[in-house]
Amino acid sequence: MRIVVPQQPTAPLSDAWRTCVGTGRLDLALRRDYQESLALTQREIGFRYIRGHGLLSDGMGVHRPYEHAGERRVRHAFTYLDQVVDAYLELGIAPFLELGFTPSQLASGEDTVFWWKGNITPPADEKEWAELVRAVLRHLIDRYGLDQVREWPIEVWNEPNLPIFWTGGQDGYHRLYEVSALAVKEVDAGLQVGGPSLAPGYRDEWIQRFGAFVEDRDLPIDFVSRHAYSSGPERHVPFGTHQTLMPASALLEQFAAPRQQLAGTRLAGLPLHITEFNSSYRPDNPIHDTAFHAAYLAPVVAGGGDVADSFSYWTFCDVFEEVGIPTALFHGGFGLLTHRQIKKPAYHLYAFMAQMGDAVLARGEDHLVTRHGDGRVTVLAWAPADPAGGDPVDGHTVRLSLPVGSPGARGSAFCRRRSVSEEDGNVWAAWCEMGRPLAPTGRRLDALREAAEPGRSHRSVPVTGGRADVDLVLRRHEVTFLEITPVVDETPEWWDAGRLLGDR
Repeated sequence: MRIVVPQQPTAPLSDAWRTCVGTGRLDLALRRDYQESLALTQREIGFRYIRGHGLLSDGMGVHRPYEHAGERRVRHAFTYLDQVVDAYLELGIAPFLELGFTPSQLASGEDTVFWWKGNITPPADEKEWAELVRAVLRHLIDRYGLDQVREWPIEVWNEPNLPIFWTGGQDGYHRLYEVSALAVKEVDAGLQVGGPSLAPGYRDEWIQRFGAFVEDRDLPIDFVSRHAYSSGPERHVPFGTHQTLMPASALLEQFAAPRQQLAGTRLAGLPLHITEFNSSYRPDNPIHDTAFHAAYLAPVVAGGGDVADSFSYWTFCDVFEEVGIPTALFHGGFGLLTHRQIKKPAYHLYAFMAQMGDAVLARGEDHLVTRHGDGRVTVLAWAPADPAGGDPVDGHTVRLSLPVGSPGARGSAFCRRRSVSEEDGNVWAAWCEMGRPLAPTGRRLDALREAAEPGRSHRSVPVTGGRADVDLVLRRHEVTFLEITPVVDETPEWWDAGRLLGDR
């Protein structure tokens, strides 16, 4: 059946998909490969905010206690913080600040998470923690201006419902939130603070208790946050993890859950930020590198703005070390890019979205149609991706009747198409065919970069009555982008294609 796409827009296209993107710990931003990867991402996609762990951890060097004249004092140092934020702003992206983890010399215990040992215990001194928060924010305001810093959301901690990220329990998190939120607002009432940044799998009671605590104490809160992942139990292999996946719709259900769980409270009407999402929560799951992954996430990226104000892909690149330094170019990292700026299929999903129009004309379970202000019509379409492991569908067809030009127009339209699938733009497949080289160089890297580019095609289609019929036949796990532009024919009257090879 052919889908007749309306001439008039049905809604503006939400930019929730590009509001924020995740990153490895913040001090990784000092590295050349990281900055080159972020520069590429910003040129071709253009996220607004970036969120990562470790703002207050030892690697950033902000909290520097010392003794003088027989008493403990603290110097707040911003050498690395300034370099990181400067680099972000120069690339057109602002920080989504996460308050964590505890500096080791302020921590109440020695429990840590990750290879780089972020301390997950409550602060030993709440007053010193509050002053640390205030000092960081005052410095950012002094350096970048109050108006700008007011635009940067501030999230209290990361996944406090998981003991691997917080040893203080829920009541301890409530106290941390209170101390932190009040410290933020003491600096300036216009700063945005929120939480609780929950990992998937929490019970309704967790976020409901948090909401009740905030209301009962009349604490400031400007947004609600949580995370979303759709993977199941872990099966480990050396330097890797395999997991089952739920349907992609499970991610959208997780996006929507906080507003349902907080219904009837003042928190239900606040902006909702999904500050991390992906399929697997493991940074060594090869699913992240595949063409399947792009097709699997396409309906989430296209539709997530209907249920959340932002949803932050975790992460933009593979410069990331939570389970150690990666041992191969492709290692199942979270990133849209590998090291050395090689584009994975999911990168192209986001790059395609960045070229969609502002006005939604139609959307369905396998397509999104938009229009630009200059009249161009753009289509994002995707093939089914079955997480149960069924055979990939080859030949899935999306049949569209698209409005082109003014109503009643006749002539032709130029169609430009780009695609990633199991066959096109699938650099992971090319790497596997090479024998999975751990550290490819020279011509092998060139070949991988070439394989990472999407397939390209173009053609002319007839326009009748202001409409063009287009059949998009999708290959296995394909995500395709189509741009249709009305043709204004400027062919000179003397042109004769039959004489291209001369008169005969």
